[in-house]
Amino acid sequence: MFAIINRKILLAIAGVIMIGSSLLIGFLGLNLGIDFTGGSLTEVSYKEAPTKERLEKVVAEAVSDLGGFSVRASEVDSGDTTYLIRTRDLSEEERHLLHEAVIAEGFGTIERFTSIGPVIGEELKDKAGWAIFGVVMIIVFYVAFAFSGIGVPVSSWVYGGITIFVLVHDVLVPTALMSLLGHFAGMEVDVLFVTALLAVLGYSVNDTIVVFDRVRENLVKNRTEHRKKHKEPGGVEHEIVTYKLTAPYDEIVGSAVSETLSRSINTSFTTLIALTALYFFGGAVTQTFALVLIAGVLAGTYSSICIASPLVVAYSKYKESKKKEIN
Repeated sequence: MFAIINRKILLAIAGVIMIGSSLLIGFLGLNLGIDFTGGSLTEVSYKEAPTKERLEKVVAEAVSDLGGFSVRASEVDSGDTTYLIRTRDLSEEERHLLHEAVIAEGFGTIERFTSIGPVIGEELKDKAGWAIFGVVMIIVFYVAFAFSGIGVPVSSWVYGGITIFVLVHDVLVPTALMSLLGHFAGMEVDVLFVTALLAVLGYSVNDTIVVFDRVRENLVKNRTEHRKKHKEPGGVEHEIVTYKLTAPYDEIVGSAVSETLSRSINTSFTTLIALTALYFFGGAVTQTFALVLIAGVLAGTYSSICIASPLVVAYSKYKESKKKEIN
């Protein structure tokens, strides 16, 4: 019930988070990886590896006019040290120069070389956008269908709209985190980031719908049904069904939040334990994925408890005040 009583404060915090995240993303942008921009990825492994700083110097000297590039270290099962070298698109001559330079530095072995052109990068951007759009639309229609028949005091489409608003909050938070890390730590956004965002969407909508579903159950329990027959011109008769709540709407929603609070917190806590272990003990490839999910789970837990339900109550209060003004 605390989330409903303090809804103005909680919604104000959510507003600050969303505006702040949007500003960070707008000003700092995202450090897009070669999956989106196109470029080359060289993976080289060493038995006795040079330092990251030394290898960066070797890469910079190997190819003239190389521009921006990144070198990231990772461990493999064999115990060798592997470096991932990300550069712009390389010609065949530049590729040979780079490979010879990094192999000579510590007797390395080229494990793989991948080239992704700008056309494929644009295609991945489009597919990522369509994937997120598709998920959002399915969520809206599902929530509207699941809550059909619950039109007092707000329609089923309002629950769907609020669910999407909450998802925007949950996506902005990890995206803003990646914007900060990309600006200050050089962390790149790749397809795994999009995959993590889709996972955040699924996790968050599940948490929000659990709360809203309990609201739906409580609404059914706390309402009286009134049936009235109405005859249309021409003699066609049909029945009009109306509902009246037997308890205040904010109390019904607050009860639903309280009943699902322990479930939301426990689920998020156990998920965070697994993600934290994956971040610290998993490979370097999954670190970004785990970090985005951690931020998304935290944001999703806050939004399902402190944004979704308070927002639907705030809307019902607004609708009620407008109705009084008209009358």
